[in-house]
Amino acid sequence: MIHMHRSRVYAFLIDTPAPEAEAAAAFWAAALGATARPLPSEEQFISLHGALPEVAPHVAVQSVDDAPRIHVDFETDDVEAETRRLIDLGASEVGRWQECRTLRAPGGHLLCVLPVESDAALFDAEARTWP
Repeated sequence: MIHMHRSRVYAFLIDTPAPEAEAAAAFWAAALGATARPLPSEEQFISLHGALPEVAPHVAVQSVDDAPRIHVDFETDDVEAETRRLIDLGASEVGRWQECRTLRAPGGHLLCVLPVESDAALFDAEARTWP
């Protein structure tokens, strides 16, 4: 029997070196007409509320101890299956953090696979089904 799982793009993250994260969040909030809101439970993230329409992926600045870049988060109801699917497409796993998997896509771009973060109804409406 083929196991099916679902996933969707959850967020676009603007990875910024930690000392510059607040200034970057202020810039991107102003540039996108958004409101910068630190996430109380995960202080390395500053959500840019209203940067995109509500049904679009989230946009946030993430404080990192690494180079600046932009990466994509995929949310899924099966982290292991989605990670395998993306590796089969050519990505390679480069790290793990909590329940998340960090992958590098062909071309060098980073992406993360994480458990469902969005509202269940939104996930149900937007997620694609994969074998």
